[in-house]
Amino acid sequence: MTSASPVRDLGLRLLRNRSFAVGGGLIFAVLLIALTADWLAPFDPLRNAFRMRLQPPGAAHWFGTDHYGRDILSRVMYGTRISLLIGGLVVVVTGALGTVIGAVAGFYSRLDAPIMRLMDATMAFPSIVLAMIVSAVLGASVVNVVVALSIATIPHTARIVRASVLVAREHDYVEAARALGAGDLRILFRHVLINCLGPLIVRLTYVFAIAILAEATLSFVGAGPPPPAPSLGSIIAQGRDFMREAAWITIFPGLTILVCVLGLNLLGDGLRDVLDPRSRS
Repeated sequence: MTSASPVRDLGLRLLRNRSFAVGGGLIFAVLLIALTADWLAPFDPLRNAFRMRLQPPGAAHWFGTDHYGRDILSRVMYGTRISLLIGGLVVVVTGALGTVIGAVAGFYSRLDAPIMRLMDATMAFPSIVLAMIVSAVLGASVVNVVVALSIATIPHTARIVRASVLVAREHDYVEAARALGAGDLRILFRHVLINCLGPLIVRLTYVFAIAILAEATLSFVGAGPPPPAPSLGSIIAQGRDFMREAAWITIFPGLTILVCVLGLNLLGDGLRDVLDPRSRS
């Protein structure tokens, strides 16, 4: 049996999973559109055209125009890019810091209580409220939104990693590695964390979805990326005063957020079904 066969077997199981296939297809399509917005977008998302203001969806403007005459389709494409960028950065920061914090707390018993009490104190605040507070203190920018959302999502990720490490550190292969003279860091990163990747990967897919929703919420209340960045949340906020005569301004960015979150949730469900041995059994 070749070394690639477990990887091939995992890939086949993922492709056979309907949730993973549908969710992965949706996210791939959204990501492709966002990355190619410079070529696919029919208009400049920031260009005002007052003669075309509040035009309904049609042949020229598939998603209609807003009160400044800006093409909604183009703005949604670029807004999706911003949402995916922020979501991806939050996943990276949360995955890195949450893994380190959870691994240290789970592996070193003497550090477990103080670290987890700090995480519990952070989790006492609702995630979106904590993100709003941090974003309001730091100011509105893409970097500050990433920092705010990362602070809000790290504690839950750290607890999940800690729980996995608590189980993995009791296995016989950890004792065998220690008996062979392996140091704590080698055991932690080479033998323990490698067996905790399943729950972490599933968790990060949900963090991605949470980050997209939270970024839209922050942008809606004015605490997200500052204008003129066409964030999905800010597009919805700008269209709320025109819900009666131009509902398409809010409908299409809202549907885009729905597709992104739905795709990520389906992707996470599929990964959980395949990576969790209890689900496979």
